[in-house]
Amino acid sequence: MLRNVNNLSGYAIIAKDGELGKVSEFFFDDYTWSIRYLVVETGSWLSERKVLIPHSALGVTNWDARTFNVNLTMEQVRNSPDIETQKTVSRQHEIELLSYYALPVYWGDALYAGPAGMAPLTPIIASQTIRDNAAAAEGHDDPNLRSTKKVTGYYIEANDGEIGHVGDFIVDDNKWNIHFLVVDTNNWLPGRKVLIMPFWIDRINWEESKVYINLSKEFIKNSPEFDPSKPIDKYYEKELLNHYGEHKKQH
Repeated sequence: MLRNVNNLSGYAIIAKDGELGKVSEFFFDDYTWSIRYLVVETGSWLSERKVLIPHSALGVTNWDARTFNVNLTMEQVRNSPDIETQKTVSRQHEIELLSYYALPVYWGDALYAGPAGMAPLTPIIASQTIRDNAAAAEGHDDPNLRSTKKVTGYYIEANDGEIGHVGDFIVDDNKWNIHFLVVDTNNWLPGRKVLIMPFWIDRINWEESKVYINLSKEFIKNSPEFDPSKPIDKYYEKELLNHYGEHKKQH
């Protein structure tokens, strides 16, 4: 099922022996557009410390109760490496954290396939490129790990002008890939929201906080309107994919 990231903020994180806190944001990598970590605000039990919980530690999610269960204990989390979530998380930090929890890395020859029973994550670029960049980034700040909270608000630039800003992300709760970016076009088309697939992103300028997409404003204007109050069903998704398919035929 496809879910809005904004709606997942505030979910409780339940360890084997108690509640760890609430989810405040997610980290994704901009190669595969896959969620890699949950940022958890622990509250008073851990002196308001924020911790990173690897996606690979997730167990069964109770969507009705709005809780993520994790295969960790509170003591494990208490003693986990203290990583400053307000700064860029380096590859070395990731190695330290995953090693501490005895969890597999998601880069290398075999991409991490997720918790048991989940389908493998689908990379948007070749695995070799991921391995090369992972090796180059080891020991340094990893420029490919991004916060959903920080990227929300980035301006979206079409081929012929600005169309709005990133308002949210849509993730698949099975693979935990980001399927769509929700674009708030309020300054251009008041009250309108549209969806953009990562596939159509030409490049992202992190210094400018801007996303460039290989689409025209007119094409986006004619795309199926997105209503965030309604679930994305297979009919809407088919309509949306057909629309983007027409763009592919024209180019």
